[in-house]
Amino acid sequence: MQEAVFRSRAAQAAGLGLAGGRLDREPAPGGCGLGQKAVVELELTTHGEELFHTLWPKPPGPATLQRLREGLADWVRRQDALDRKRNHFLREFRQTHGFDRTHYSDEDRAAFEAGLARLSVEETEARRDAARALVD
Repeated sequence: MQEAVFRSRAAQAAGLGLAGGRLDREPAPGGCGLGQKAVVELELTTHGEELFHTLWPKPPGPATLQRLREGLADWVRRQDALDRKRNHFLREFRQTHGFDRTHYSDEDRAAFEAGLARLSVEETEARRDAARALVD
C-alpha cells in the first residue's frame, strides 16, 4: 500500500512547482503543498511486485485484481486526505504559535505533540483497515 502511495506522490510531485501549484498554473489558494487532488499511480516498482507476489503467490483472477486495484486507489486517495489533514494542522498550529518550537510553552508543545499523535493514530488505523480489506 505504501508503495502505491510513494509512486503516486512521485507522480504528483513531478507536476508541482515549488509554490505547490502545477508548473503550468498558479498555485491553488490555501493549498497545502500537495496540489489540488491526489494523483493515483498503481504501477508497481520491482519491490512492490516482490511484495505483491509474497502476498499472492498464486496470481489472482481478474475480478480480484480489479478489487485490489480499486482498493489501492481508494487508499492512495485516503492517504492523500490524511496528509492534507496533517499539513493543515501544522499550518494552523504554526500560524497561531510560530514556527520555532523551541519558543513554545510546555502547554503549546504538549498540544502540538498530541495533535500529531492523534493524526498518526488515525492514519495507522485507516491503513490497517484498508490492508485488511485488501487481503480479505
